[in-house]
Amino acid sequence: MSNDDMTPEEAAKMLPAGAALGWGLVKPPQRGPKREMSIDLIVSKAVEIADQDGLAAVSMNRIASALGFTAMSLYRYIPSKDDLLILMQDAVCDIPLPPERPPHEWRESMREYVMGTVAVFRNHPWYGDIPILGIPITPNNLRIVEWGLQPLRDMPLDDFEKMSIVLLLSGYARSCGLLQRDIDRAVQAGSSEKEFSGLNYSAVLRALIKPEQYPNLHPIVMSGAYTGENEAENTVGDDLEFGLERMLDGIEQYLNRKLSGGANG
Repeated sequence: MSNDDMTPEEAAKMLPAGAALGWGLVKPPQRGPKREMSIDLIVSKAVEIADQDGLAAVSMNRIASALGFTAMSLYRYIPSKDDLLILMQDAVCDIPLPPERPPHEWRESMREYVMGTVAVFRNHPWYGDIPILGIPITPNNLRIVEWGLQPLRDMPLDDFEKMSIVLLLSGYARSCGLLQRDIDRAVQAGSSEKEFSGLNYSAVLRALIKPEQYPNLHPIVMSGAYTGENEAENTVGDDLEFGLERMLDGIEQYLNRKLSGGANG
């Protein structure tokens, strides 16, 4: 039997329960508040709580209380907290995607992919608190992977190269998204972007960082570049853009080598 012949029941058995629920492979419970309750409603309320109070605040008891049901009734729909987290991750990846660009605008497409991924971490700060346990296997997560692969479709790359580029960009987006999320949290807690960047410590760092001890860092500190004194805005945005452009430059150079026959797949 080929994979195309796999029944929904067989597919469901091979996936974590949360992923199977996300794909709609599990029949709704026959008992419980079927008319008033749904998986989407439970997940939506869980996301709302996490957005407001953080991931630690999410529990079946709190969700059930907010919806006016018992925790036991929720477990009939979603078997465990881990399965709920899978569904929450997938739900917030259901974002509007920009229109597909023509092939020659691949840099713009990749830029949109990275910035869109960063936005998920900022809009849902708890998202990055869930550890990565494996490859994406839920519908909306895979839709994001599909988005990242789109500008690579007609490029002279094999499947390994395409996925490696998507992983490179998504890893960068995750790193920058977590950093920007932490800046957002610090500012919300009463700090400032200047304090986060170290701008308030420029003078004392100039006094402490000696050239004989820090020969490479010393000129950077003295110029003000370490704390971003000369930048118009002290945010991660400038660093994100600079790093992303250099990554795209590298991808472009690699593509040019492939086209000229200078790189072997």
